Amino acid sequence: MNKTEIFSFMNANKAFFLATCEGTQPRVRGLYLHKADENGIVFTTGKMRDLYKQLKINPAVELIFQKDNLAIRVTGVVTETDDLDLKNEIIAARPFMRPIIEKFGFEPMAVFYVKNGVATPWTMETTMAPKTFIDL
Repeated sequence: MNKTEIFSFMNANKAFFLATCEGTQPRVRGLYLHKADENGIVFTTGKMRDLYKQLKINPAVELIFQKDNLAIRVTGVVTETDDLDLKNEIIAARPFMRPIIEKFGFEPMAVFYVKNGVATPWTMETTMAPKTFIDL
């Protein structure tokens, strides 16, 4: 797979799992991708959540996107952005968030992206093969 195919796979399979670390305890949760492209892998969370606190302390993460027999693991570092245009784009794509923003504004909304991550595709057929690393 190349970078373009990986971004395409992510955008077609938006549910993913994100691993963080809280002290010595790993934490994994399911999230929903906003978009993945040359500008990064973009997702959102609430600033009141444990996830937000974990990312602020330790921005190193792993993500895994999977469908059927293909899994793509991405290792990287998150960066928070306050880009208001991007936040509005996310709200337009997720109307269920609009009432929260109307009530509280954008303050509780955190948007993160992983840029320059490294992807590793995996299938059952390639489980014994050497890993392939693709710079994103």
